[in-house]
Amino acid sequence: MKIAIVGAGIGGLSAAVGLQRAGAEVTVFERAPEVRAGGSGLSIFANGLAALDALGLSEDFDAVTDRSVEGFAAGQRRADGRWIAQVPNDSVGALRIVDRADLHRILFGALAPGTVRTDAAAVAAATDGTLTITAGAVGTDSEAQLAAEQRFDLIIAADGLHSRIRSVVAGRTVAPRYSGHSAWRGITSVPVDLGRAAGESVGCGRRFGIAPLADGRVYWFAVANMPQDAVFADEKATVESMFAAWHRPIAELIEATPAEAVRRTPISDLSHRLARFHRGSVVLLGDAAHAMTPDLGQGGGQALEDAATLTALLAPLAERGAALRAELGEALHRYDALRRPRSQSIARKSRLMGQMFQLDSPLLARIRNAVFSVVPSRLIAAQAASVQRWSPPAPPR
Repeated sequence: MKIAIVGAGIGGLSAAVGLQRAGAEVTVFERAPEVRAGGSGLSIFANGLAALDALGLSEDFDAVTDRSVEGFAAGQRRADGRWIAQVPNDSVGALRIVDRADLHRILFGALAPGTVRTDAAAVAAATDGTLTITAGAVGTDSEAQLAAEQRFDLIIAADGLHSRIRSVVAGRTVAPRYSGHSAWRGITSVPVDLGRAAGESVGCGRRFGIAPLADGRVYWFAVANMPQDAVFADEKATVESMFAAWHRPIAELIEATPAEAVRRTPISDLSHRLARFHRGSVVLLGDAAHAMTPDLGQGGGQALEDAATLTALLAPLAERGAALRAELGEALHRYDALRRPRSQSIARKSRLMGQMFQLDSPLLARIRNAVFSVVPSRLIAAQAASVQRWSPPAPPR
């Protein structure tokens, strides 16, 4: 089976690893001239760990992460550091925090040399498996002259929030929807003592999240309500100012991060839920299918689930190729039935959580904090389990 994957993010590379190991001929097309993971971390919960295991990546992943984070106090704190609600340790389950650069390195290392083609933009796709690629001059006037069509048995669109291929499946343009808040992200350059406490601290229209990496460095994020096109002359100085009066070690974490490593991203999801995740020989994966806000820490986990599900369903067909078009259609239909309800449900919950924790009103924020402080731990545990409980499907017979 000849498979094109558009996008060399975590979801696209994970699918490439799984399908290549299953015997498919895989090519990954990446628009950027080089693949960069970005200077941020990623929370991988039990469901994402199950997906990594299904893809045969657990051993390498375990080598760059540490399960000690599971023993940290976590939940929501006020800006002064007092706990609003602590998440029971047994509700978190398995959890790892990984530097995205490490995860990308693992995924690249698991692929055959030459699998990923950079500086290669997929500008169009057709349901018959035709993919139009431009190379070497992305975004220039000569782009049309460099376009070339290639034919594949399957095109996997893993090209993110601003996917060019999504409309082929959706039948219309589904644009990103700005949440009303943006996030700075960074990783400290040196270890910082967290006092074995992590999680989020919340205020009025602002949040700060803390997650320890295996080597003692800390991944952090700072969220604030603002216009999508807000401009700041100095990103690090801005976030330092916004959170200067918040509890320790927030100021230390920002200070320990190089200014060039502090990056801000508008937080967006899809403006509409898709009615389908595949059409013909084109299937969507990751943010292209179900871009969600990061408020449940499930963006990466859901992309990994997508990759592991596709691999499980397509592995029996991978070495047999295009002659089994009907079987391929059945596998993609099952992928849609398995992935769309779950990922869209999590996306809705994630957006709601973000709206709740970004309340601007001091009165509403106090009410929110009071409500969360009395929620029974068993309900917190049940909610966490509903998101994290997942296993890959059995291959079709």
